[in-house]
Amino acid sequence: MILRHTFTPHNNTRLSNLCGPMDEHLRTVETGLQVSVAHRHEQFKIDGHKKNAERALEVLQALYELADRPIRDETVQLMLAGDSASLSEDEDGTQRLHTRRADLKARTPNQSVYLENIATHDITFGIGPAGTGKTYLAVACAVDALERSAVQRIVLTRPAVEAGERLGFLPGDLTQKVDPYLRPLYDALYDLMGFDRVVKAFERNQLEIAPLAFMRGRTLNNAFVILDEAQNTTPEQMKMFLTRIGFGARCVVTGDISQIDLPKEATSGLIDAERVLKRVKGIAFTRFTSADVVRHPLVARIVDAYDAQRKTSSAVSTTRSR
Repeated sequence: MILRHTFTPHNNTRLSNLCGPMDEHLRTVETGLQVSVAHRHEQFKIDGHKKNAERALEVLQALYELADRPIRDETVQLMLAGDSASLSEDEDGTQRLHTRRADLKARTPNQSVYLENIATHDITFGIGPAGTGKTYLAVACAVDALERSAVQRIVLTRPAVEAGERLGFLPGDLTQKVDPYLRPLYDALYDLMGFDRVVKAFERNQLEIAPLAFMRGRTLNNAFVILDEAQNTTPEQMKMFLTRIGFGARCVVTGDISQIDLPKEATSGLIDAERVLKRVKGIAFTRFTSADVVRHPLVARIVDAYDAQRKTSSAVSTTRSR
């Protein structure tokens, strides 16, 4: 299918920003949607499957509205990741969060469901591949709740498991030893609150970051609690963590079951929890896919390639076992 469109009113600055340096933004749209985009001045021609061509035109029209100033590569990639409703800034009713990032909102339908689940359930699970915003949006919701005084503190935790490596002895005191495992959570906090505010929040005990092993025996009241990298918990650890939740608390558990770093014979606490708790009222599960990836477009393709290989390997193993 070939779509033709003329951008009016004609504006050379907007057209230049829309296309990007050396037509870089157009090439990104072509790669992301498997279409061909050609243009002569304000007249554009899009060639591809009907659905993809219409989607490409939709993205280009949205970009043209933003093109009064240069458009960042990230903006183009985020628009390609979202559905048509997510292209508008405020009219779609998407929940916005009170953080330092004024533009922070859901970029895909599953992210919208995820934010809604966090707002309406005491415990929410976010399960899916890397780059889908599971952890970042959960931390953003926690910061938002703290800003609104809906909770008194934020507690962030991760299991201290090496990602397929043996790091050996780590020098330093306890804080320095566990810091590498928790660094992604610090990065999200700095981005959403700013370095100075994060430091002050730690001083006031409004922020706490700790390894999962430190949760045993505690009761967390009036807190927003996030367990990240939950695929690396055991069923016993997951049960221990979930039973820490106290009155006035909200909990989010995130993980990617395709990146489990536990020993092969061990069962992932995240997989076990989804099986055991899927019918428990008050608990919500949000499943992300490669379509929700909001990093570089290659990340989604990498996720799909590994998923396809895993399914093929599983099918071969099943056939051999018969």
